[in-house]
Amino acid sequence: MEQEEIQKICIKKNILLDAALLNAFSSFQNVSLLEAFLDKVKVTLGKRFITLSLIKKNSDKVGKFASEFFPKEDPEREDLYSKLDLSDESIYIKEQQKRSRENLSSSQRKVKVLYSFYQSDKKPEVKDFVNHFRGRYESMKDLLQNCPELENLVSISKISGEKQKFSVIGIVSDKQVTKNKNLIFEIEDLTGKMKVLVSSGKEDLVKDADEITLDSVLGFQGTGNKEILFANKILFPEATLPERKRSDAEEYALFLGDIHYGSKNFLEKDFLKFIDYLNGKVQGTPEVKNIKYLFIAGDLVTGIGNYPDQEPDLKIIDLEAQFRGIADLLGQIRKDITIIISPGNHDGVRLAEPQPPLDEKYAWPVYELENAILVSNPSTVNIGKSNTFDGFNVLIYHGFSFPFYANVIPSLISEKAMNQPEKIMKYLLKNRHLAPTHTSAQYLPLESDPLVIKDTPDIFLSGHTHKSGVAYFNNILIVSASSWEGLTPYQEKFGNTPDHCKVPMINLKTRQIKILDFETGEDKVKLYHDENKSKEENGNT
Repeated sequence: MEQEEIQKICIKKNILLDAALLNAFSSFQNVSLLEAFLDKVKVTLGKRFITLSLIKKNSDKVGKFASEFFPKEDPEREDLYSKLDLSDESIYIKEQQKRSRENLSSSQRKVKVLYSFYQSDKKPEVKDFVNHFRGRYESMKDLLQNCPELENLVSISKISGEKQKFSVIGIVSDKQVTKNKNLIFEIEDLTGKMKVLVSSGKEDLVKDADEITLDSVLGFQGTGNKEILFANKILFPEATLPERKRSDAEEYALFLGDIHYGSKNFLEKDFLKFIDYLNGKVQGTPEVKNIKYLFIAGDLVTGIGNYPDQEPDLKIIDLEAQFRGIADLLGQIRKDITIIISPGNHDGVRLAEPQPPLDEKYAWPVYELENAILVSNPSTVNIGKSNTFDGFNVLIYHGFSFPFYANVIPSLISEKAMNQPEKIMKYLLKNRHLAPTHTSAQYLPLESDPLVIKDTPDIFLSGHTHKSGVAYFNNILIVSASSWEGLTPYQEKFGNTPDHCKVPMINLKTRQIKILDFETGEDKVKLYHDENKSKEENGNT
C-alpha cells in the first residue's frame, strides 16, 4: 500500500503517524483491515499522534488484539510483527511480567481475584444458547445430585411406565395452576421431558412450589411413572456454609454501591465526609487505621441515557468527564486501602451479563488509580488471606435481576422486596443462580454459565436497589449497598424509597458489623420536576 493512501486513511480517522509507522504499515494490502486496526490502536492507547516508540512501549496492550487482525497463517503478520516489535515471544514475556507485578501487588494487599469475566467479541448464535442451558443444567446437577433426599435418582428417559418411587433433577420449562389449585410443572433434563404435580393438599410443599421460577434447576422426589411424578419433596440447590469464618487479623471491609457521580442529585458533601473518615480526619474513629478493603458494587457514575429523559437529571453530561470526576474523589483515599470496583447498568458497559470491567476507553482515569482493582459483574474476590487463614470469598453482583423477582415471586411481592433486597438475595442463594429465569436479565450465552453460584461465598454483595441491608443466610453474610444519589423522579415513579450514604463495615476478625451513616443533609438536592414546577409558577416554560 502506498504511503499516500495510508495518509488519506489517517486524515479520515483523525490520526497522525510518524515516518517509522508509515513505513511499517506500507506492507498492508487490505484497506479496511488497516482502518479497523488503527481505530483499535487509537482507542486503546487514547492518543491521536501514534509513534512506533509509543506502540513498542504499549506492546502488551497492542499485542492483545493484534492476533485478532493477523492470524498466524496470515503472510503479512510476520513482517508487521517484526517492524512493531510484536513477536509472540515478546508479548508473552511482557504479559508474564505484568502478571507477576499484579500477583505481587495482590499478595501485598491480600486481595486475589478468583473470577472476573473479560470481553468476548464472539457474536452469539442459537447453538450458544443451547450450550448455555446445557452447561447450566450440568453445573446445577452436580450441586444437587449428592443430596441424600433424592432417593433413586434417575434420568427422565430411564423412567418406565410402571408406578414407582424415584427422584429426578430437571430444569423447569413451564408452570401452571389447575382448577383444583394443584401446581403442574414441566421439567426436562438432557434426556427428555415430563410433568411434576404438586397437590394443593400438601400445604408446605405448595409454599415451596409457589416460589419456583422458570428455568431454575431443581430436584423432585415422589411417586409416578414416565408421564408424571407426584411430588413429595422439592429440593433447591441452596448455598450454605458450615460455619462463619473469622480472620486472624483485625481488618475491616467496607461496602458501597450506586455512587452515581455526575447526577445533579449526587450527595457530594456526604461523600467527601466519608473520604475524610477513611483518611482519619474524623475524631474518635481509631478503627479507620484497620480499614483495608473498600468494595463498590456498580454504578460508580450515573452514565448517559440509562432511562427516559435522564439528561435533565445530569450535572455532567459527558461519560468520560464523569469518570474523571469520580476518579479524582477516589484518588483522595489513602493508598493502603484497596478499592475493588465492579460495574453496574449505569457505567457505560454492555447490559448483558456478565458485564466486563469498566471500559478503559471512558473509564481510563479509574484505571490509573494505583490502589484500585477492576473486576466484572458478577465477580468473586478473596480478601484477607494469610499463611494461617484462607480469607473471605466475596461474590459481587450489581443486582439488575432483582426487580424481576421482587415482582414475580409471591413471597417477595408481599414483602415489597425492592425495599428489602436482602430477601431477594436469599432467594437467589437458595436457587444458587443470580438470574435463573431467562427473561430476568440480559445475558451472554456461555457454555459455562457465570451466573451459577458454583462456589458458596462468605459474603454476597449487591447494589442496584439503593437500599441498605445486612442479613445472614445459611452462614453467608448478605450485604446490600445504599446509594449516594438523592431520589430521582424516575425512582419516585416506581415507588422506591432509597437509603443514602449508609456504609456497612465488617470487622473480619470479630465479624462485628456496623452501619456507618454519612448522610448530613447538607447537600441541597433539588429534583428536576421541582425545578420545572417553580418555573411554571413564575410563568416560565
